[in-house]
Amino acid sequence: MPRTQRFVTLTAEERKALAGFVSHGKKSARAITRARTLLLLDEGKKESEVATLLGVSQGTIYNTRKKYLQKGHAPILDLLQEAPRSGRPITFDSRVEAKVTMLACSTAPSGHSRWTLQLMADKLVELAVTESISRESVRRVLKKTNSSRG
Repeated sequence: MPRTQRFVTLTAEERKALAGFVSHGKKSARAITRARTLLLLDEGKKESEVATLLGVSQGTIYNTRKKYLQKGHAPILDLLQEAPRSGRPITFDSRVEAKVTMLACSTAPSGHSRWTLQLMADKLVELAVTESISRESVRRVLKKTNSSRG
């Protein structure tokens, strides 16, 4: 039994907004792909054609079309934005990373010839930069900082 395909029918205003979104400014690749998907579906192209043209899976096309059909009266550009993702939030921001780098570049505490990862972790907690941090996290931050210089 063939699947009935519900088509995307954009208003002239929505089409203009999407075309402007695609052609102007810096946006995420995913948002641009969603906009192009809606524009191509509005032209009457099939999901498989759009997937091939844009180099994405048919599931991506299906999800974008489904989101459009469920939008109600929401502005068209709101459909293109990323939804919050599940998972653990970022623990250490750039402020913590900067403090780790500053500590690594400073002179070691008295009684020590150099900073160890554990000394740095303890100092970050002492300075109230973060509530807790492991020496492994300090190592990862330093490695990330060092590799970005290269």
